[in-house]
Amino acid sequence: MPNNAFSVDALPDLSGKLYVVTGGNAGIGKMTVAGLASRGARIYMGARSAEKAEKVITDLKRELGNPHADIIFLKLDLTDFRSVVEAARELKSKETGLHGLINNAGIMGVPFSRTKDGYEIQFQTNYLSHWLFTYHLLPLLQSTALPQPGTARIVNVTSDGHERFTLKEGIRLDDPNLESESAMVRYGQSKLANILHTKQLNAVYGPKGKESGDEGGLAADILDRNLNKQATGMAPAAILRIVTPIMKCTGILDHEAKGALSSLFAIADPNFTESGAYIVPYAKIGKPSKMAENDLLAERLWEWTFKMFQEKGYL
Repeated sequence: MPNNAFSVDALPDLSGKLYVVTGGNAGIGKMTVAGLASRGARIYMGARSAEKAEKVITDLKRELGNPHADIIFLKLDLTDFRSVVEAARELKSKETGLHGLINNAGIMGVPFSRTKDGYEIQFQTNYLSHWLFTYHLLPLLQSTALPQPGTARIVNVTSDGHERFTLKEGIRLDDPNLESESAMVRYGQSKLANILHTKQLNAVYGPKGKESGDEGGLAADILDRNLNKQATGMAPAAILRIVTPIMKCTGILDHEAKGALSSLFAIADPNFTESGAYIVPYAKIGKPSKMAENDLLAERLWEWTFKMFQEKGYL
């Protein structure tokens, strides 16, 4: 059961375990990396700038009082699909397994612009590129989970903006860039997509998923993180656990160290085992919007995303 008194010290020794955190060079992502490193884990910090990331890594080692903390920079530009695939390939060339993936990076409320791939920057950064990154890392996660089901987890970070700013149809698949809509509506659509992604991952790869079979399954949870309180969730699965943290779009952000607690709980607490749960601040089970529970929309979004990436040659 969720533990409202959860702290980093409650995590077990994570020596020998490997994690990836996107956007791990700043904010809650940085503190998530710090929490994992403090328990002995190896972490790849996904970020665009090597110079900035290496400085953060140096700072974290000093703050942790451990010059040997195993934190590794991974070049990852979420505004570039090619970079996303290359980052996943680099990981697969160096590692044979992966215990946890935290899709933490995100942007909010920025002016309209298209990436080099032609998609609205929030939709690509927050959703599309994380979908692609996750897809290419599934073999590593499954490799870890196969001998011991439930030991590999996925955490997707989302926001309460998925409900506050989403269109009545949820996801506009015939016009995903939403150029005529406001920046926050575009943001809300990307955050709803994070939850639907988690939902479909659980449906396909979860403990009872159609692709679990002899290889086990993924566990999917939805996490709620808000700009006041960050939350993260995780789910145990035959193979993977999947979650989506959510962020409130109003108020003052919690202290980053506190905000990282939900992500850490979701990705590494051995006592949380409810697959597919929606987690709100801090480490509590909540309930997403009605649209976020739409099975048909989750399937349609998955199919649209898969087909798009397949046609572009990224799968």
